Amino acid sequence: MDLTYPPEAEQLRSEIRRWLGENLPPDWGAPGFSMTREDRQAFEREWTRKLVEGGWVCASWPTEYGGRGLSLLQQVVLQEEFARVDAPLRADFFGDTLVGPTILRWGTEEQKRQFIPGILDGTIGWCQGFSEPDAGSDLASLTTRAVLDGDEWVINGQKVWTTQAQFADYIFLLARTNPEAERHAGISYLLVPMHQPGVEVRPIEQIDGSAEFNEVFFSDARCPKANVVGGVDNGWKVAMTTLGFERGSSATTSHRRFARELDAIVEAARQRGKDRDPLVRQRLARSWSDVKIMQINGYRTLTDALHGTHHAAALGACNKMFWSEAHRRTMELAMDVLGPDGQVLQGDPADLASGKRRRGRGDYPVDDLQASFFFSRSETIWGGTAEIQRNIVGERVLGLPKEPRPAAA
Repeated sequence: MDLTYPPEAEQLRSEIRRWLGENLPPDWGAPGFSMTREDRQAFEREWTRKLVEGGWVCASWPTEYGGRGLSLLQQVVLQEEFARVDAPLRADFFGDTLVGPTILRWGTEEQKRQFIPGILDGTIGWCQGFSEPDAGSDLASLTTRAVLDGDEWVINGQKVWTTQAQFADYIFLLARTNPEAERHAGISYLLVPMHQPGVEVRPIEQIDGSAEFNEVFFSDARCPKANVVGGVDNGWKVAMTTLGFERGSSATTSHRRFARELDAIVEAARQRGKDRDPLVRQRLARSWSDVKIMQINGYRTLTDALHGTHHAAALGACNKMFWSEAHRRTMELAMDVLGPDGQVLQGDPADLASGKRRRGRGDYPVDDLQASFFFSRSETIWGGTAEIQRNIVGERVLGLPKEPRPAAA
């Protein structure tokens, strides 16, 4: 791994540092710094405007579509500098990171003109419609259908675990458009309006009272014929491109959230005197080692991308499997450190009133460690289960035979 950044990346780093110093509130990050609810809302509105004007939103996109055309290492520097001062870098994950780059890669000029400006300025909200009740890890078995009716696709089926569906204006959807084709063929990638008859969103309430995930039902819902991205029956290739955009520029910063959580767990152990327990100390040391391995794996992923050595699938499977399982272990440690306190809702009701945290039930929100514990239970499932990642590693790295499919009924 070559950790030396080229001059153009370091020049951008200096530019970003100056910009952050000029545009963040003067006491940002200082001990005790806080905002009222009204101040935070005003800051977020103004900050989004500044980010857009500064060219930091979707900065990797080509200049002709509103980006800055940053190289991969320049994108890494952008992420690093914002993470260094814990400054929010707007990332509408579904718009900025997934469907926007997919439209730029596969979309027609008409689709780019229609959707890219709204993604850039945040006026179009998106959600992802891939998983189904019987098609999660085995995505190719999806059954949602889209049938062409004149100039429109008529869509029937169900999607599940659809994050932010209740707020989205569009869903980028995989639907079977040719039921006679092979499993991975006959699937198309559609951009479907959410605000229409025939689209029903049902929140899935979690144990902490949050409802970030949803079921989405389509009953003769419609989208324009022209809203197919990448061509009819070519959706599998397009979707694999979308999933590939999940990795890359955050390779050197993604471990930081785990490091911050571990710091909080260590502090909780000190406050309760559990930092002297040899078993707790051993588990804390393992979690620290896990975070360092995540950091090293991030550099490996970045190196692979820079050198074009095409190990992304295997590295991605190894990394996803490792960090998701390591995070579950760490958050189980957090609950053991908290002891009985971990069984009581610990959040500050003022956080809920200020809009700082949306998780939690009623006036008693969960605190950050409790929220992370709940969410960690899902991390070994979404984005490809740990079992699926093991299959990928076994087949593509170790050369083992493919896992046999169950016999047809």
